[in-house]
Amino acid sequence: MREPEQKAPKKPPLEPSVDNRRARFEYEMLERWEAGIVLTGTEIKSIREGGVSLNEAFARVRDRELWLVGMYVPPYRAGSWNNVEPRRARKLLLHRADIDRIAGLAGEKGLTIVPIRLYFSRGRAKVQIGLARGKKLWDKRRAIKDREAAREVARATRMH
Repeated sequence: MREPEQKAPKKPPLEPSVDNRRARFEYEMLERWEAGIVLTGTEIKSIREGGVSLNEAFARVRDRELWLVGMYVPPYRAGSWNNVEPRRARKLLLHRADIDRIAGLAGEKGLTIVPIRLYFSRGRAKVQIGLARGKKLWDKRRAIKDREAAREVARATRMH
């Protein structure tokens, strides 16, 4: 008789994480918050499959509520008529005091609210948003120069 095969314990599937690398290059982050996001069933399934883009997204305070505008969530393949508009505005969930603070700070000239990262925490989708000031061209050049210098140092230390 054959012995029953031992099955390896199942590993939970890796939850996707989407970074907005463009925001880190274009903006200087002053403050950061973690916010929940209101999604429909097909949107969450689509996010888990991947293909989400935060590149053109930004957050806006409207009627004392925080909304994420411009985030692209591709339609879920098996969703048919349940799919929603890919670039619809999605409500962000934060404490009232935080929303009021963000609204006050974002009202200053030159500041905006941008999504930095979309990730999962205990099975729930979260968005890390940041209060940001746009970088000037010379700031961007300095960031590129610093990054290349760090890369050269890493390369030199690896060779020796």
